[in-house]
Amino acid sequence: MGRERDRRRMSRVMTVPGSICELDDDQAVSVSSDNQSSLAGDRMIVVANQLPLKAKRRPDNKGWSFSWNEDSLLLRLKDGLPEDMEVLFVGSLSVDVDPIEQDDVSSYLLDKFRCVPTFLPPNIVEKYYEGFCKRHLWPLFHYMLPFSPDHGGRFDRSMWEAYVSANKMFSQKVVEVLNPEDDFVWIHDYHLMVLPTFLRRRFNRLRIGFFLHSPFPSSEIYRTLPVREEILKALLCSDLVGFHTFDYARHFLSCCSRMLGLEYQSKRGYIGLEYYGRTVGIKIMPVGIHMGHIESMKKISDKELKFKELKQQFEGKTVLLGVDDLDIFKGINLKLLAMEHMLKQHPSWQGQAVLVQIANPMRGKGIDLEEIQAEIQESCKRINKQFGKPGYEPIVYIDRSVSSSERMAYYSVAECVVVTAVRDGMNLTPYEYIVCRQGVSGAETDSGVGGPDKSMLVVSEFIGCSPSLSGAIRINPWNVEATAEAMNEAVSMAEQEKQLRHEKHYRYVSTHDVAYWSRSFLQDMERTCADHFRKRCYGIGLGFGFRVVSLDPNFRKLSIDDIVNAYIKSKSRAIFLDYDGTVMPQNSIIKSPSANVISILNKLSGDPNNTVFIVSGRGRESLTKWFSPCRKLGLAAEHGYFLRWEREQKWEVCSQTSDFGWMQLAEPVMQSYTDATDGSCIERKESAIVWQYSDADSGFGFSQAKEMLDHLESVLANEPVAVKSGQHIVEVKPQGVTKGLVAEKVFTSLAVKGKLADFVLCIGDDRSDEDMFEIIGDALSRNIISYDAKVFACTVGQKPSKAKYYLDDTSEVVLMLDSLADATDTPVTSDDEPADSD
Repeated sequence: MGRERDRRRMSRVMTVPGSICELDDDQAVSVSSDNQSSLAGDRMIVVANQLPLKAKRRPDNKGWSFSWNEDSLLLRLKDGLPEDMEVLFVGSLSVDVDPIEQDDVSSYLLDKFRCVPTFLPPNIVEKYYEGFCKRHLWPLFHYMLPFSPDHGGRFDRSMWEAYVSANKMFSQKVVEVLNPEDDFVWIHDYHLMVLPTFLRRRFNRLRIGFFLHSPFPSSEIYRTLPVREEILKALLCSDLVGFHTFDYARHFLSCCSRMLGLEYQSKRGYIGLEYYGRTVGIKIMPVGIHMGHIESMKKISDKELKFKELKQQFEGKTVLLGVDDLDIFKGINLKLLAMEHMLKQHPSWQGQAVLVQIANPMRGKGIDLEEIQAEIQESCKRINKQFGKPGYEPIVYIDRSVSSSERMAYYSVAECVVVTAVRDGMNLTPYEYIVCRQGVSGAETDSGVGGPDKSMLVVSEFIGCSPSLSGAIRINPWNVEATAEAMNEAVSMAEQEKQLRHEKHYRYVSTHDVAYWSRSFLQDMERTCADHFRKRCYGIGLGFGFRVVSLDPNFRKLSIDDIVNAYIKSKSRAIFLDYDGTVMPQNSIIKSPSANVISILNKLSGDPNNTVFIVSGRGRESLTKWFSPCRKLGLAAEHGYFLRWEREQKWEVCSQTSDFGWMQLAEPVMQSYTDATDGSCIERKESAIVWQYSDADSGFGFSQAKEMLDHLESVLANEPVAVKSGQHIVEVKPQGVTKGLVAEKVFTSLAVKGKLADFVLCIGDDRSDEDMFEIIGDALSRNIISYDAKVFACTVGQKPSKAKYYLDDTSEVVLMLDSLADATDTPVTSDDEPADSD
């Protein structure tokens, strides 16, 4: 019955020809994910450029026959998912299907394979795949800059538009089968990097994971991409972004920092980026192989006698093996040159060592493919001519498709596998080789003896699997001489050491297989998405500027009517206002308050029922000058170190510390970092000293700030000060000085007078104001305000905060304060406008 219900729901899959909509069209038909799903249980929807299927035309040319592609990594990831989790695949096919047949093919694939094909128009495919993916992203992610049209190709806006259009078409296919409450969506690789935006626009709480199977380049390379921010923001619409290695993740985080101003945090071993209230998880986990598939291919190879045939062919020879796709980044010719150098430097290997190089044909239109082939052919010819003799060729070059079983046979006879790729996302060749050399579990070869139990690896340090293979000999493939020596060392090594290295590798590869990888990714997705249905989510922004803001369900916009009503009914009011970013725009060139703000503050502070304070990080000199027209306004300078209740009173010092000798220790340390960090400066206050690096290089400034923090904490360990880091600052100030203490002091003062506050308004915009929000939140339980007090803690901007309310910007803050001023009974004006007396 459940399967029938599934089928009825899924029958919506169909292909409709038509024009491709613009990115923002989805906004008009946004679907809320708050509706209950009609299906019970979680499902995984795996989205990739290609479905894990093989397709071929039937012999009678009527229709198609389909089968699973057993070599596909995506097919194998199911093994790590719960047995009762249904898996659907969304992607394109490797063949062109006539539009007339597309609906029938879609229905058949859904019914028999749980696959949803995406049929892209030919003009889109050419520009999307061969164009933007293969001529822009793929070279750039492998560190090839488009210096000329022949190397990578110049950026073509029409190809980017085709890429966006194709991603949108994939999203439409996902939406057709999606149950937003129950489903996980796992997107794979650089072909679909903007897909998360399309899905997130429709479903704010959808659980989305993305895994990049290619390298992610350093920020110096990535920043050359004209659509760099668009792609980063699209990826950040995912809940979890996965990479093979820490290097790739580090580059991504660096790009987010430099281009979007986002800093990551590590909590209990998990890395996360805070993005508008959402935590985007960063997953570092290299993919593995499918042990069962490799072992079954090995059995087929033994059955087909391929291993026996190759063993006879290379009898008495030492075989080194290379298995690579034919492209410019696999370093095949570097490997040939290294083999040539080894034969020259170690003549004993002449007539003995053979390098078998398998070159798989390119999957797409490769860059400089003809040049690469010509270079390889020339090297093979030269080396074989120089070192070859009857019955011996040092280079065996195989430039054709090799079946999986034949590849396993080559692995089995090879003493060493050599990978000299100059850049590669992962490369599973070494893993496959290790398993083949272990022999087939529970079976014997034709010789009656278990398979070989030793292996050696020479691997490039620029490939993703290198960090996990600690027993391999790592090389810089550009250093041909060092590579040659590594190859000689590998095949000359003592048998016992070869065996020990192999055993170490096999333990890792057999336990960290593709099932382990997918299981780990799903667990991290579940953990990262745990808060989805607890928080209130909504989308803002257009195009790729779209993002989901995730907030506490109790966090809402401050209603002017509500606060005015509470204000009118109250008798003892405490009002705390931050200055910069709250009543004055943060980026305003003119820092002094406007006449309108002065007038509003005069009205509010003139009411004898009100205690109004400006609580700022600025010095008391600036605040005294700017607010001199306000007689009754209270001022708190330098985050509350200095306090003045009204204009005619003297400034109080709110800290017991009066010894600032620590400044003589802190300032030289800050000065040394200032001298070494271009764009940084020191701001000296009466009670504090601040190092600012907002104009410095963001990455270097952040690194220097972390170093300085440790340095200052060490130097000032015995001083009564707090060393804190903030947004592009490191500050040293007396212990116990916070804006929260200003609020506490005011509440206590009112309580002493028998006027417990029954109305509290606190507005601020940054981290220092959170201290006030925290004190105000605890004030009721501590009985320092009235038990029935109306409390309005309000932050400026929609962002995570301890405040319960928000206003969008400073103009809304001023408008709200003006409404309160209009409701004030006894306004008092400035010196120029004396107050009326009764």
